[in-house]
Amino acid sequence: MATINPRTLLSKLNSLCDRSFRTALELCVARTNRSVEIEHWLFRLMENTDSDLTRVCRHYDLDPSRVQRDLTLALDKLNRGSSRSDAQLSPDLFDLIREAWVIATLNYNSGKIRSGHLLAALLTRREFAMRMENWSHELAKIDGDKLLQELPQITADSPENEGPAPVPGAEAAAAPGKTDALNQFTMNLTERAQKGQIDPVIGRDPEIRQVIDILTRRRQNNPILTGEAGVGKTAVVEGFALRIVAGDVPPSLKNVQLRTLDLGLLQAGAGVKGEFENRLKNVIAEVKASPVPIILFVDEAHTLIGAGGSAGMGDAANLLKPALARGELRTIAATTWDEYKKYFETDPALKRRFQLVRVDEPDEKKAIQMMRGVTATLEKHHKVRVLDEGIEEAVR
Repeated sequence: MATINPRTLLSKLNSLCDRSFRTALELCVARTNRSVEIEHWLFRLMENTDSDLTRVCRHYDLDPSRVQRDLTLALDKLNRGSSRSDAQLSPDLFDLIREAWVIATLNYNSGKIRSGHLLAALLTRREFAMRMENWSHELAKIDGDKLLQELPQITADSPENEGPAPVPGAEAAAAPGKTDALNQFTMNLTERAQKGQIDPVIGRDPEIRQVIDILTRRRQNNPILTGEAGVGKTAVVEGFALRIVAGDVPPSLKNVQLRTLDLGLLQAGAGVKGEFENRLKNVIAEVKASPVPIILFVDEAHTLIGAGGSAGMGDAANLLKPALARGELRTIAATTWDEYKKYFETDPALKRRFQLVRVDEPDEKKAIQMMRGVTATLEKHHKVRVLDEGIEEAVR
């Protein structure tokens, strides 16, 4: 199963949870804790006077001030003494967000994670529920299964209430201009490039030019990047996104939107028969209906095409082939060379749809150029000066 991109998953937090999450990072650094834990986030979430979480507390007659005291005591038990200025996320925190995302989408058909979903995840997932007593005796009084049933009524007038997402498979999902599935399961790379959130890409001009050349063809216009893990396949796609924003592409590609399809999110909680296919169908339908041309980047494409083991995965290739053949779906795929030979070369129909772009490990000279290209960013982040001799030694 594909892993979920943490950045994509964090983008699913609603505005209140996102703000509280950022202040939880600051709290972790201020307390010199080694990593951001669930306790930090719960503490910050409880500081909001009106939210799903505080409404749940009122509904079950819990004392918010006692919850805060419980969480303060829990924070005091965490190890201190870290000198890092950037906080690391604990695995537990990421597991909580992932579980809350499954609850948000499957139980409540929501496109955003709310504080109520986070609390429901804490109280219904066994590993978290067993530890809730250590975090807050007050919150531990809530019955998780009961909360799952009553949460919509409890939070009906909550400021976090942004309305439900469309039901998967509904006609509205394919209506012109609708991007609910795209917003749920993809990340806009061109938007990130416009905001300066993508680092400069050095030394991959030949591969980027090859991608552009393939995309401008009338037929067989889907590039597939192959190379060993960590060689820089995603960097080639990010370099293409930077060129789109800079206008350094042919006219036919100047107004396109490049989006990353997050297979982990697409598969998360899709154990119900037909759920995975519905999600993928909705993504394809919204790409086709979009007034702005969209190119999808599919990393670890072999997991979508033929890895199996997940609900609906056997039908994924059959959903993609017609859309690719008719030119209704344009993609840039990426996979390792071994996976390409295993899943793409053995399927003549798929092999015809994708054009190979080899991404090899850079030689020493090119690697030094790449390192020099990100030196300024590294210096700013770590607040140190990086010497040229250090770059050369690191590469060698």
